Amino acid sequence: MKFAKYLLFATLGLSLAIVAVIFGLLRQSLPLLDGALVAEALKNPVHLERDGQGIVEIKGESKADIAYGLGFAHAQDRFFQMDLQRRSSAGELSALFGPAALPHDEKVRLHQFRMRAVRNLQHYDADAVELLNAYAKGVNHGITALPRPPFEYTLLGVTPAPWQPEDSILTVFSMILVLQDGEGWFERTRGLMAESLPQDLYDFFVQQGGHWDAPLKGSALQTAPIPQSSWEDLLPREAALVYEPMATEDVIVGSNNWAVSGALTPHGGAMVADDMHLAIRVPNIWYRAQWQNPKTQRLISGATLPGTPILVAGSNGKLAWGYTNTQGDWSDVVLLETNEHDTHYKTADGWQAFETTKEVIEVKGADPIELTVKSTQWGPVIATDAKSRQLAYRWTAHDVSGANMGPWQLEDLDSVASAIELGPQFGMPHQNLVLADDQGTIGWTVAGPFPNRVGTDGKLPESWSDGKKYWDGIRSSEQHPKILAPTQQRLWTANARTLSGDEFELMGDSAYALGARQQQIRDGLFAQDSFTEADFLALQLDDRALFLAPWREALLNHLQRYAQLSPALEEAQSHIVQWGGRASVDSVGYRLVREWRLKVIELMTAPLITYMRGIDPEFDLALANRQIEYPAWSLLSERPQHLLNPDFSNWNELEKFAIEAVIAPLYEDGTLSNDTWGEANRVQIKHPLARFVAPIDWWMSMPNQALNGDTHMPRVQTPTHGASERFAVSPGRESQGYFHMATGQSAHPLSEFFSAGHSDWVDGTPSPWLKAETQHRLTLLPEGH
Repeated sequence: MKFAKYLLFATLGLSLAIVAVIFGLLRQSLPLLDGALVAEALKNPVHLERDGQGIVEIKGESKADIAYGLGFAHAQDRFFQMDLQRRSSAGELSALFGPAALPHDEKVRLHQFRMRAVRNLQHYDADAVELLNAYAKGVNHGITALPRPPFEYTLLGVTPAPWQPEDSILTVFSMILVLQDGEGWFERTRGLMAESLPQDLYDFFVQQGGHWDAPLKGSALQTAPIPQSSWEDLLPREAALVYEPMATEDVIVGSNNWAVSGALTPHGGAMVADDMHLAIRVPNIWYRAQWQNPKTQRLISGATLPGTPILVAGSNGKLAWGYTNTQGDWSDVVLLETNEHDTHYKTADGWQAFETTKEVIEVKGADPIELTVKSTQWGPVIATDAKSRQLAYRWTAHDVSGANMGPWQLEDLDSVASAIELGPQFGMPHQNLVLADDQGTIGWTVAGPFPNRVGTDGKLPESWSDGKKYWDGIRSSEQHPKILAPTQQRLWTANARTLSGDEFELMGDSAYALGARQQQIRDGLFAQDSFTEADFLALQLDDRALFLAPWREALLNHLQRYAQLSPALEEAQSHIVQWGGRASVDSVGYRLVREWRLKVIELMTAPLITYMRGIDPEFDLALANRQIEYPAWSLLSERPQHLLNPDFSNWNELEKFAIEAVIAPLYEDGTLSNDTWGEANRVQIKHPLARFVAPIDWWMSMPNQALNGDTHMPRVQTPTHGASERFAVSPGRESQGYFHMATGQSAHPLSEFFSAGHSDWVDGTPSPWLKAETQHRLTLLPEGH
């Protein structure tokens, strides 16, 4: 007995000792918050002041000094995140994670972004190069100033590599990869459908808009008519259908932004709101910072992107701005005509040999992998399609103009009129840029260069071998779409179509979001004639289920056709009647309507997917269109027998199967009352390593909370995606603004800033825009100072 007790205490003591050692090692990688450090690369002192939430204010005499200080702060709080971003676009994750990351690296290496980043840097002006050099020096000082590297490197058993100036360009490329399609899937999938389907079925299932549209210019598109072609024409009798579980078509969640002019605010200054919807993780992608612009002496404040030395979205005291993804068409898939041995491809000048280069991928714990990259005069070969044709990719991201520090210019400007002309100069993932200034003016343009297409509209894969189809550089500012001081005093975007007619054709279509979210924002802006920051927050948190309301009525009408309802269906009907009209955590009815719609669409589209899978086993309808609502609603409303899934004898039978399939697994406990939307919509905000290292999951994750909201409404919220930031600000009146950010400033779980501010993001409680009273002050001193 005594020995057992001794062994127990010894084991407990050893465990505590191990925990103490781990805790001590982790503490050594905490950011430095107070005191002074010598910085050899600085000529002037730089001060880093943090408030209780970790928002950092950088004080320096020059822009280079501020970039150095920002780099230092980014590295101390977020270096592992920065490292992942540069490695993601460079195709170098395997060096950290081993063979598991090889598929990603092999795909990305085809774009050779590290080579392009080095090339782009050589084309930057002296000021941009100075900025990137200063930032890189600050990053490297920040990482080496820690007693131990960030804890992630201890867990992985690797040493962090120094930051290079071109790594900031790789960070821009990483955002392009997140927000654009690096493999041309949208165009390729539509191309396969165009080649395989009767024209009327193709037009019906890839239609681009309808009554949910809410563009800035023009009106809603007409819904395509019901096709005459039938499934009987395409599918053999008794064909076994493929059923693909339907996820929300808005799963590629973008962002919301809008602005109102000074005519609609009490103080006369314009105001902008922005919530960029991205995958939410620990840490957040954004980092809050502010500094005084040495050139204008105005305060710069808002969201920075660790890895770059610029303010991404925010205010410069005179001008405020925010972004949403455009979903325009910034790439083309080129069908290559190759010789018998695939060594040459056809061009207007005859047969050309493929250019080949070798890429070496370092793999942790294994031998390096050598990858051969084939390139053409139009771009790299990215894939072979279902018909064994090689595909090249022409993409704005491959050009020198595709990634730069252009958005840095916004920090110096003082009006919307001056900023709106700069769209083509911004090398970044193409964004709807919404602007507001302190004089009350608002404006919209696209940030990012427009390809000047010749001989092609770029909608579908084509051969360019005859020389009549090509890109002739980028379009000028005069040809770039923009709206300055609109008469309606309001602007709004949400990843849906913004333009109409010829301007829409110029923008192109690369999977626009359904307009429901954008329409709800637009209508909210026209519902009143005066706005404060509190009004903007209310609109950002709007979780009314306007989009699903017609589907609810359809489901209730279906349930009324039953001669007698089962207990499960009777309870379901009661919940649907009392659904509340919102995506609220306590609503069972909302969840049932939502899941019934998706199940109905799954059953409707099974014949289409079955036919296309027979041509390409990898076919994915979700890659072809985010407007599936229009064909789905038309089928449900008009109920054409020739387009009914042949597994059902009539549409009522399909609807019945759908609701019973939804309810069956939920009713296993004899009630639906526990099956709320909140139970399905629990947010999962985790560190990238948490899924690989299970013991740290609880420690590195935010609380698993049920949250209001969904995708087809302003308050976008899914378990893994949502508002990575949420703000409203009027330039010059930043003290009245607010800024929400999921998680906290620091990635370190022992930091006091690890989750600071997160509860405001969850609850929708306004967090102050500006840094509060200084709690910590660190000074970086030049050598000999």
